[in-house]
Amino acid sequence: MSNADIVITALRTGYERLAELVTNFDEDALAGPSAAAEWDIAQVLSHLGSGAEIMTNTVQLTLDGKPAADSDFNQNVWARWNSSSRQEQAAGFLVWNEKLTTLFESLSDDQRDNLRIELGYLPAPADVATVARMRLSELTYHSWDVRSASDPSATLDVEAVPHMFQNTIDLSWITKPANLNGRQAVLTVTTTDPATGFSLRLNDPVSIDPNAADNADGSLTLPAESWLRLIAGRLAPDHTPATLELTGPITLATLREVFPGY
Repeated sequence: MSNADIVITALRTGYERLAELVTNFDEDALAGPSAAAEWDIAQVLSHLGSGAEIMTNTVQLTLDGKPAADSDFNQNVWARWNSSSRQEQAAGFLVWNEKLTTLFESLSDDQRDNLRIELGYLPAPADVATVARMRLSELTYHSWDVRSASDPSATLDVEAVPHMFQNTIDLSWITKPANLNGRQAVLTVTTTDPATGFSLRLNDPVSIDPNAADNADGSLTLPAESWLRLIAGRLAPDHTPATLELTGPITLATLREVFPGY
């Protein structure tokens, strides 16, 4: 299978896992807090549903050979979803995520390899694998936001983690180096499932070096999914695995402050 095939398969698995929960949520469950700051469960589903509607429109316009929608389209979609009831948001999540997943699945082999989709916020149109991977990341993080509210041991979907993991990601927009209070350190990071190794440079800016540092100040060992949750601000004490090991001058509390979430 191509890279796009594998990502689309992971999208289907992740969506169906969350959908199974959502179909059983009553009003009280939808009004309950999620792990996403300031959002209840229904608002998380609204975010995922409106995003699915917008991406479905974007991909379909590309397939139809039409220009991308203007910003008014997105604003109108968000306004409609924000004004919907919790039950409507949950139902809409199911409808639009099914539509988007089915649309990805309907793409031919040639389209999966050669179609280029204009997203409007990237410097160039992106291939199907990239667009599907972006959606997979969004779905996976917010699925965890929903599931972890009632299950502190919840982890990111295992099928999604390898496609979300990058050891060359730009951390400048998701970090607050000011919270280091002038301290600098280099940590050797080792992950499992998948097994990777790289260096985390804690200075201004915070950055990743895919190569191991010769004179690291400490080390961080943890599951890959926990690393992804750390940099997304989702590794609170009650959601931290017992297998995480950190040595050196930087505490886990400081790392959480450096990666406050997005």
